[in-house]
Amino acid sequence: MNYQWYPGHMTKARRMMQEDIRLIDLVIELLDARVPYSSRNPDIDELGKNKARLVLLNKADLADGRRNRIWAEYFRERGCLVAEVDSRNGAGMKQIQELIREACREKTERDRKRGILNRPVRAMVAGIPNVGKSTFINTFAGKACAKTGNKPGVTKGKQWIRLNRNVELLDTPGILWPKFEDQAVGQKLAVIGSIRDELLQAEELAMWILNFLRAQYPGNLQERYGISEEGTDIDVFGKIAEARGCLQKGGQPDHQKAAGLVLDDLRSGRLGRVTLELPEPYAARQTFGESRGSEGGENENTEITGCSRQQDALHE
Repeated sequence: MNYQWYPGHMTKARRMMQEDIRLIDLVIELLDARVPYSSRNPDIDELGKNKARLVLLNKADLADGRRNRIWAEYFRERGCLVAEVDSRNGAGMKQIQELIREACREKTERDRKRGILNRPVRAMVAGIPNVGKSTFINTFAGKACAKTGNKPGVTKGKQWIRLNRNVELLDTPGILWPKFEDQAVGQKLAVIGSIRDELLQAEELAMWILNFLRAQYPGNLQERYGISEEGTDIDVFGKIAEARGCLQKGGQPDHQKAAGLVLDDLRSGRLGRVTLELPEPYAARQTFGESRGSEGGENENTEITGCSRQQDALHE
């Protein structure tokens, strides 16, 4: 299927972010640690150019720990400040305050030379739908400040939140971009729940998950469902349906119900800690290392050099 979701409120949200960016010192960009490349909105790179940047690999608890470290190192090599976090449970959150200070050190020093003291850092929290921005804000603040939900599109408008005398956060709606140049990107965003499920073909996504897991994480399906992974993807799909009682009248597999089960299990981590993509040059050594661009890894590297350009600009 063709993966795309860009409702009217995203156009409005992008326009709002363009207006507010002049007030911002720092862009805190949340990425989904399972798909750090695919969940990086190129529009946010454009909106946040020449601003201090902090990249958070959120939902790190759901992603492959070894591959989390690969991605973190990848971003650091490109000039980004980066942290692995689990906003739901608070893991990795203690370092955020210090990273904000480090990201804005040049700005704070400029303010001091101008006689401006104790002005709080204003940070925009940005990312795609369902990446966990509001959960991050609530955990960081230590209280419920932002509305949350386990589906995309919960936050529809902006909200300023004063954390303390040093930091103010601007919560923004999750936005995608008008067109995915590579449908593999849209497919991965659909798998993690950043596109409305009502727009998707669950069976197609579930089959992709089975294919991916059997190639990249053999044994995960067997451990979760108690089935053999031998046979075709359709065979394995049928075994899962039978093992979980996803059956129609007559004992035939209910593929729609089984697909929903597989999607839920992947998104919740019940299928193990899984990362769906790797950066170059690692992607060249794995089966599912698709690039967002049409020319392979070259475009991918071009997309992810944003932090380096912005950090260079800050030091000019």
